[in-house]
Amino acid sequence: MRVLNLLAVIAWVSGASFAQSQTAADYPTRPITVVMPTAPGSAGDVLVRIVTNKMAADLGRTFVAENVTGAAGALGVNRAQRAAPDGYTLLGTGDNQLIYAPLFNRTIKFDARTDFEPITQVATLDWALVANPNFPAKTVQDLIKLAKEKPGELNFASGGVGTAQQIAMELLMARTGIKLTHVPYRGVTPGLNDVVAGVVPLMFTAVSVATPFLPNGHLRVIATTGRTRSSLLPDVPTMQEAGIEGFEFDTWVGLLAPKGTPAPIIARLYDATAAALKDPTVRERLAAGGFTPVASTPAEFATTLANDWKRIGDIIQTAGITPN
Repeated sequence: MRVLNLLAVIAWVSGASFAQSQTAADYPTRPITVVMPTAPGSAGDVLVRIVTNKMAADLGRTFVAENVTGAAGALGVNRAQRAAPDGYTLLGTGDNQLIYAPLFNRTIKFDARTDFEPITQVATLDWALVANPNFPAKTVQDLIKLAKEKPGELNFASGGVGTAQQIAMELLMARTGIKLTHVPYRGVTPGLNDVVAGVVPLMFTAVSVATPFLPNGHLRVIATTGRTRSSLLPDVPTMQEAGIEGFEFDTWVGLLAPKGTPAPIIARLYDATAAALKDPTVRERLAAGGFTPVASTPAEFATTLANDWKRIGDIIQTAGITPN
């Protein structure tokens, strides 16, 4: 009986391994669902759809977008986390949902470093420090001088406590020694609208979010936050060019799979994403939205997740922000 049981176990393991290898070799054989914990039409949603549409053409299988919002993105992340690790349910999301949300909310239990298989960091999104046109500081150095003359008297807006808008400003305050007062809003749009109206003078936001307000002079861009100048704002200096050495801030969007997804499938998806990001049409569409293609390897993306988890956690601790 023991021999029979042992043979049964060996047969099951061998069969499972064979099935897995077959799945990897034949993958994909049916449509692939990409869960996105963001609203349709958001910057990350648009990016993922552009890239997966190109991947679909190359892989010969449809990608189905599934937007699952709620709980700061946790509902969508959990939906992908619970999916079968077979490569047919992926997670397309960014650092706001994967890094910021769990670090700022104790009720969110997933860990981006360990609970998923990273496929690739798809692209980064340029950010900028914007101001109401009537704000007296025209440059970063003007802002620093004014803030030091009036410590705590200047306000800045954000999309809420723990959002990327707040973290970017906390990083600037830590690097320059200035003190501004945080005014959190329920979302980026109402915060930015109040900067345009002059209720709050300053805000960090994505370049693509700010650009519609620029032609009519409703906003003024003080500096961008990337390593190089934004393709959408080539005449605007970076924070580093403005004298804040080492200051870099952007947000990103990546693709991940449920934990345990076979490595050959991860490799297949990475190759398809990297190929899509080399396509001139895709690159042109991403540039128009303020995105910079990355296509990091799964190992490189894993390192990014770990580094960002620590970096954002350090900023939270330095700023004395208490998670909810």
